[in-house]
Amino acid sequence: MPTVPGRVVPEPPSPRPSWERSYSHAAVCSDLLSVVAADLFVTVVYRQLPLWTWAGSLAVAVAVPLLAMLSLALAHAWDPRVLGSGAEEVRRVGRAYVWVIAGMAVAGYALGTSNGHSWVFGALPLAAALSVLGRYVLRRELRRRRRSGDSLRSVLVAGDIEEVLELIKRTPDISQAGWRVDAICLADVRQGEQLPLAIDDTPVIGTEKDIVGITRLHSFQAIAVLPSSGWTPTRTERLSWELEGTGTDLLIAPVLMDVVGPRLHIAPVAGVPLMQLSAPTYSGPAWVIKNVLDRIFALVIVIAIAPVLLVIVAAIRATSRGPALFKQTRVGRDGEVFTMYKFRSMVMGAEARIRELTTFDEGAGVMFKIHDDPRVTRVGRFIRRYSLDELPQLFNVVSGSMSLVGPRPPLECEVARYGDDGARRRLFVKPGLTGLWQVSGRSNLSWEESVRADLHYVENWTFTLDLLILWKTIRAVLRPTGAY
Repeated sequence: MPTVPGRVVPEPPSPRPSWERSYSHAAVCSDLLSVVAADLFVTVVYRQLPLWTWAGSLAVAVAVPLLAMLSLALAHAWDPRVLGSGAEEVRRVGRAYVWVIAGMAVAGYALGTSNGHSWVFGALPLAAALSVLGRYVLRRELRRRRRSGDSLRSVLVAGDIEEVLELIKRTPDISQAGWRVDAICLADVRQGEQLPLAIDDTPVIGTEKDIVGITRLHSFQAIAVLPSSGWTPTRTERLSWELEGTGTDLLIAPVLMDVVGPRLHIAPVAGVPLMQLSAPTYSGPAWVIKNVLDRIFALVIVIAIAPVLLVIVAAIRATSRGPALFKQTRVGRDGEVFTMYKFRSMVMGAEARIRELTTFDEGAGVMFKIHDDPRVTRVGRFIRRYSLDELPQLFNVVSGSMSLVGPRPPLECEVARYGDDGARRRLFVKPGLTGLWQVSGRSNLSWEESVRADLHYVENWTFTLDLLILWKTIRAVLRPTGAY
């Protein structure tokens, strides 16, 4: 291609990794199959009409998959940046189907026809459910490959030592997000200062001045620039120019924190993009709806599993002395105490024996945990393993002292020992029957990881996040890792 003298023509970007292209194609095919399958089900099975005699029905049947795929494209549901991400991916798919359902419903009303009702209110919701299910299957397979070290993006991290260490601490979360930190460039190195060979087993291969050359040499797929005292906006802008044509993504972390999603906005001020952090809200219509739905769903679940509750009660009473229910004072929203209910899984007087077992404490931070607790009964060990001892907390949800999803309900003695690590922010919302703590490893988590999981929920709550946690809770119960 000829070039104009004095003009710099950027090189074409490098192709995306093969696994990323394959995953993107699989997502498109999955959505297309979902729409076509739902469309055919309504057309052939439900309507059972000879379409060639119903021109209006034929038009709607053809329009449904076309408009659904167009809506998914407009909602950026196949954006590589969100594929396999979970909540954001599901949110975009849901938004696309809401758009097309609303659009076709309004069009049908405007045209004064009801021919398309079966497809609009039948095929499209079914297609949405199948699309979400298809994305879930793809994401499960992607995470399986990532756990074995495959389908990861090679990332070069640049920043101060403290920030780099903080990021590397989150390595399990990073790998699930598709990152593999392969190398480090330090940004706080003085002239003549010796570079460390590695930071937590990750090699240090240069300084921030070497980023472009190192990237071209090693073909990193992304560069993550962390907060640094010496990193200026001009250097960031110049780095973005120098990376053009390399196919390498530039990721800027203004600060390492657990706030994501709807609270973060880019607000341009005088041409400068500033990250605006909105204050969290723990009241309003969305929270009222959450509280109402929590109580309704909890009541429905209690009615549905009543026979299971009776069997557990009978098993506890038949194998150990004492009541089947265990009552304990916990701290709820805004520090208010309430009585939490659980099935008794220990012998009577178990709390009085805590002092003699202190030396065997394997808990994290302020929590008391023993892997093979001698106080736990035979039935108690089983119901703890599958979290069945937590089921009576559904009555707490119905009464309004707890939510279905929320932070772990702490004891008063635990709250008294909270430090300045932000743990008290857990009390800004109602504690939950399940939560990120429950689905992220339970008792296997360190105290810091437990606090971070709960704070992430408190800072970034959405209905989608609640649904995702409830779905993951089922898997966590069936695979009881970290439950004791």
